[in-house]
Amino acid sequence: MCRHLAYLGEPVTLASVLIEPPHSLLVQSHAPRHQALGRINADGFGAGWYAPDVRATPARYRKPDPMWTDQTFANIAGAIRSGAFLAAARNASPGLPINEACTAPYTRDHWLFSHNGYVAHWNGPDGTGVALRRRLSDASLAATEGATDSEVLFGLVLDAIAAGDAPTDAITRVVRETLQVAPTSKLNLLLTDGATVVATAVGNSLFTWRDDASTVVASEPFDDASGWQQVPDGSLVVANRTDLTVGAIS
Repeated sequence: MCRHLAYLGEPVTLASVLIEPPHSLLVQSHAPRHQALGRINADGFGAGWYAPDVRATPARYRKPDPMWTDQTFANIAGAIRSGAFLAAARNASPGLPINEACTAPYTRDHWLFSHNGYVAHWNGPDGTGVALRRRLSDASLAATEGATDSEVLFGLVLDAIAAGDAPTDAITRVVRETLQVAPTSKLNLLLTDGATVVATAVGNSLFTWRDDASTVVASEPFDDASGWQQVPDGSLVVANRTDLTVGAIS
C-alpha cells in the first residue's frame, strides 16, 4: 500500500502540507494511522505541482528513497508555493522494481496521477498485467516509463479521456474493467489536472477536507482537525476549489 494526497486551494508551500503537520505525508511514510496493509512506505516518494505562471505542465520531484532521508526535498519544499499539487509515498508491491520511473506521481501533459493499492495477480506470463497492458493505446504504451500496475492504470485512464470520456467516467470505467479481471484489487486512484481532483476509494482508506481556502483528498488526515470526512469504500470523489462531491462508483 501507499499514501497519497491532492491539494487544491490558495497557494501554500509544499512543506506546510507535506512535511510540517503532525501527521503529514512525511510521518505517514513511516508511521501511518489508517494503512491496512503494510506500515512502512519507504520505496520512494514524489510530488508534482502546478505553477501556471511559469509553465503549462506540472513540475515534478521524485526519488526511489524513503521520504525521511531526503534532505533536499525537505529544504526546497518550504520555498515552493502552489495552489494545486499531488504527492505520494510508496510501499512497492512484491515483484515490482524500486526506481524513479516506478515512483508516483506519474505525469503526462497536464495530468498528475497516483495509485494507492495494487492490481491483483499482476506478475507472470498469465498475470493480469499482460491483459491490461494489451489494452493500452500505442501512445500510452510508448509513454510508459516504468513497470508498475499504477502506470498502466494511468495510461488506461488517459486513453479513455482521449476517446471522449470525462475524467470521472474514465476513472470509473478503468476501475470497473480492472475489477472484472482482478476482483480483489485495491484501486484508490487519484487524478488531477490542477483544477479538479478525481479520486476513488476501493479497498483503502480515503479522507476529504474542505474549508473556505482549500480542498484536500488524502489517504489519511494530516492533522486532528474536526473537518476531515472519511470516504466510504466504493466511492468516487470529485473536487475543485469550490465544490466537493462523494458518490458511489456506478
